Amino acid sequence: MESTIQLANGIELAVIDEGTGDPVVLIHGFPELAYSWRYQIPALAEAGFRAIAYDQRGYGASSKPADVTEYGLTSLVADAIGLLDTLGIERATLVGHDWGSIVTWTAALLHPDRVARVVSLNVPYRGWCAGFPTIEFIREHLADRFGYVLSFQEEGVPEAAFAADPDAWLRTIFSGIAADKDFMTADEFTVYLDAFVAGGMFGPLGPYRNIDTNAAATEHLANAPITQPTLMITADRDPILPPSMAEGMERWIADLTVVGVEHSGHWTQQEQPEHVNTILIDFLRGDATTP
Repeated sequence: MESTIQLANGIELAVIDEGTGDPVVLIHGFPELAYSWRYQIPALAEAGFRAIAYDQRGYGASSKPADVTEYGLTSLVADAIGLLDTLGIERATLVGHDWGSIVTWTAALLHPDRVARVVSLNVPYRGWCAGFPTIEFIREHLADRFGYVLSFQEEGVPEAAFAADPDAWLRTIFSGIAADKDFMTADEFTVYLDAFVAGGMFGPLGPYRNIDTNAAATEHLANAPITQPTLMITADRDPILPPSMAEGMERWIADLTVVGVEHSGHWTQQEQPEHVNTILIDFLRGDATTP
């Protein structure tokens, strides 16, 4: 059951909260929703954990600030920690995917006393929690891989492209980096489509427009170690974040488990939910091993 919770910072978050036991907070990426964890929430609850997923600010039924500067990484982290505060949770495992992973890595560094364990799907930690280098660096050196980031920078342009044909725009993003183009049913796709048609793309695109701000705000954390037990889940057919990017993470993470998921593109927890559930629950129970 989804409910709306107001944080001390004034942001309202649409939250799904199921189960009892050790809390596990699931943080989605772009362009997704708490709904992206629909397979993990009941599995975690059944396994004896409290599964908490929320629409990040700008998404779904959560607050959508009109000022682009309010989508910076430190604000996104403040939402995650503020949710723990509001729910009366001292420490929780944070599980992130895509931008949710960037929030998770950063929260683990800025609030190590609040983050018990770290799980990241697809996004590795390489001593740089902000996820992206500066826009200038991307433009000069990584435009082939992250050209979409550059296309998101001008306010109004991608929003207009989405508004012109929301169905095609969203399908292109989902199917373009999936191993199985039909990993979602028509009804599941409609949940996303309806949410983004109603809420627009300004909020979801906000974090991309704060990349330089994020880099500056986290510069002091460069090469900082992740001290929590950490699970890194890779996907063999993610064209943006291949498993090779996770190699060498032990340089920054002493207690690291890496597990690969096969036959999965970028949307790992939705493309291979049963495998992800097994890996995640084994890790939370202390049973995971590196294959």
